[in-house]
Amino acid sequence: MKDDLAQKAVSLALSGNWEEALLVNKKILQDDLKDVDALNRQARAYAELGKLSKAKACAKKVLKIDPFNTIALKSLEKWKELKRGEALKSTPTSPQTFLEEPGKTKILSLIHLGDYKVIAKLDSGDEITLNTRSHRISALSNDGKYVGRLPDDLSARLKKLIKLGNEYLAFIKFANAKEVRVFIRETKRARKLADIPSFSTEKIEYVSFTPPELVHKKEIYESEAEEEE
Repeated sequence: MKDDLAQKAVSLALSGNWEEALLVNKKILQDDLKDVDALNRQARAYAELGKLSKAKACAKKVLKIDPFNTIALKSLEKWKELKRGEALKSTPTSPQTFLEEPGKTKILSLIHLGDYKVIAKLDSGDEITLNTRSHRISALSNDGKYVGRLPDDLSARLKKLIKLGNEYLAFIKFANAKEVRVFIRETKRARKLADIPSFSTEKIEYVSFTPPELVHKKEIYESEAEEEE
């Protein structure tokens, strides 16, 4: 019964139904006041609904039970930058959001992070925008505020691929004051780049492992990309 309720609470949170998620977690806590998982979920629900004082109270209860609970510690750190009545406003997260595909997805840490008041409002699964207008690609929150920048080498590569017709989506994987990790997924590959992966898992000499006909395609891609710079 308890496991079923916990799974229901998780499902409601993933779908963004925070009111119902809050009720389910309260029901779990009626039978076990020291269920730290339910308390953390309840804290998150309160935060999403803009009830920060209650969210912090729940997180503090977790720390009384488990002083080193990383979820509660990170939550309290994040909520320091939120004003009373201000909600996290996270978007629903699909279980498929972070499904990795070789050559099509990449997890990385942003550099030159922005204002932590902006970062504090981000949560795992939040979609962000990749801004390619500047010399390097920057990541923007859903309300257009600067979050950070992609590493230079990846910025240069993705700018070329986007100019040639590729499309990408990006999501927050993890965010705190010191690090913001993002998940980037290729959602469309241009026909001329059919055999060119967006991301490689390791630095290898791509040509030496490629049939001659694909090497020719790679050379075309590189020459086209250089011409468009």
